Amino acid sequence: MSTENQYAMQDPTKQYPQPEFDKQPQSAPGLTADMNPRPDHGETSYKGFGRLAGRRALITGADSGIGRAVAIAFAREGADVVLNYLQSEERDAREVVSLVEQAGRKAVALPGDIGDESLCKSLVSQTIEQLGGIDILVNVAGKQTAVEDIADLSTEQFEATLRTNVLAMFWLCKAALPHMPPGATIINTTSIQSYQPSPSLLDYAPSKAAITAFTHALAKQVIGKGIRVNAVAPGPVWTPLQPSGGQPQEKIVTFGSEVPMKRPGQPAELAPVYVLLASQESSFTTGEVYGVTGGNHLP
Repeated sequence: MSTENQYAMQDPTKQYPQPEFDKQPQSAPGLTADMNPRPDHGETSYKGFGRLAGRRALITGADSGIGRAVAIAFAREGADVVLNYLQSEERDAREVVSLVEQAGRKAVALPGDIGDESLCKSLVSQTIEQLGGIDILVNVAGKQTAVEDIADLSTEQFEATLRTNVLAMFWLCKAALPHMPPGATIINTTSIQSYQPSPSLLDYAPSKAAITAFTHALAKQVIGKGIRVNAVAPGPVWTPLQPSGGQPQEKIVTFGSEVPMKRPGQPAELAPVYVLLASQESSFTTGEVYGVTGGNHLP
């Protein structure tokens, strides 16, 4: 297994840790530092090639998981980055700020709950103020809490999931678009759950289906302005979202074993797709959903 050089040819099924894993309960939203094994976000492996030089990005959920990997990759590709996360995730976020600054780029930490519409508007306005504009919006932050029986799924949880996963994306896109120039990009984060929902994710799966449809529709609406909108659909990925309630603890032990690769993905394996969709290299791509699923392909 080699995580130090993700560019070296190797067997992808053995590139990262495979189940079984230890049970490791955390309270939501969870911290990277408390995971075993610790996820790989590309801290020591991701190499930039200047593909996002001078770009200005707002990333939600940037403290850990996929958002953290995207922030590291964007900075090493030359982008300045605004990082949004929950206040309780400050310890993880400080590490990301340091990594972005080590790449020679500006890092602006703006904690807050995107379930608040006014906070979403403020994130966009502060991004413009701090970075001088916004030309990449990456919606990663999400809420996932497994509930085995619909009888135990509260209206409060269902609404909170939709508010965090769907409404926040809508608010951020609506606030950002008037300020985005031609060539700007929006990247949303949907999921394999949009197409193959798990029975314990009765609120999360429909929220991801909404993100998929929203991406398709918005892409058609704004391409006339020269703005592209795409989404990434991860499969099982080793992030704090999972042990902090996203999966029952008994499923953490075998997490990822159900996909053909027989292991969960690592955040570092997602970041290059976000870089591609943010860069001019994907100039003829809009309204698409890129699956990174370990083999459980999208329809």
